[in-house]
Amino acid sequence: MAYDLKKESDVKEYIEKLGVEYRFGCYSEKKPEVCHLLGDYLEGIKKDFEKAAKVYKSTCDDYGYAKSCFKFGNYSFLGKGKSGSKGDAKAAYSYYEKGCKLNDSDSCLHSGLLLVSRSMPKEIDRDVPKGLEFLSKSCDMNNATACFYLSGMHISGVQKKPEEYNAQAKTDPTSQNSGEYIVEKDMKKAFEFAYKACELRNMYACANLSQMYARGDGIEKNEVEAEKYKKMALEMQDEIKKQQQTLSFQQGLKNAQ
Repeated sequence: MAYDLKKESDVKEYIEKLGVEYRFGCYSEKKPEVCHLLGDYLEGIKKDFEKAAKVYKSTCDDYGYAKSCFKFGNYSFLGKGKSGSKGDAKAAYSYYEKGCKLNDSDSCLHSGLLLVSRSMPKEIDRDVPKGLEFLSKSCDMNNATACFYLSGMHISGVQKKPEEYNAQAKTDPTSQNSGEYIVEKDMKKAFEFAYKACELRNMYACANLSQMYARGDGIEKNEVEAEKYKKMALEMQDEIKKQQQTLSFQQGLKNAQ
């Protein structure tokens, strides 16, 4: 049957039929990729986050479908899909970690960030070396954001928690600065990660790359390259602004209807 998507009645019928097809493909044919699409349908079309959460969870648990592990990790972190529920960082991490083991780059990014951050909930034990492994795996899978974070970690270095090395200094004053960094500053590595992130279209990495070339940090100083990457970053910034303006315009039209 051909649908006229300009007619409201046809659109509604098409959407309902799509839901039936996804349910059949998931529950009868047991296709994990269709179950994930059903989750997306319940989330995006029906706005039924509770049912969407259940579908994502079961698709991850029962079929080991990486994208569903990531989505349920997000739901867990935000407390989404459960009325009055607070976020559960520990549950979120377990699903991100599972998704990462199943080679989902976004899951690796999020599990890595949970482990390296100092501002994460107390339920998560900070483990920078393990977090670095997850972020590196994500970057290897061409996740631009992961590459950008790895660059930043090597620009500044990653310190232990202040209380850890301060406690060491109290017992041994001569060791106040020894072992202070878990990840040492390394501008050459920082440049390599920034270069890859920029090639993958991360605007902030391109801006950092421009500064590195301008200062000769991690790479030989080169004003031409500095200007090149500055221009790239500004072009990306303009693209993002145009996209945001288009979305705002479309939302305005939708609200006016």
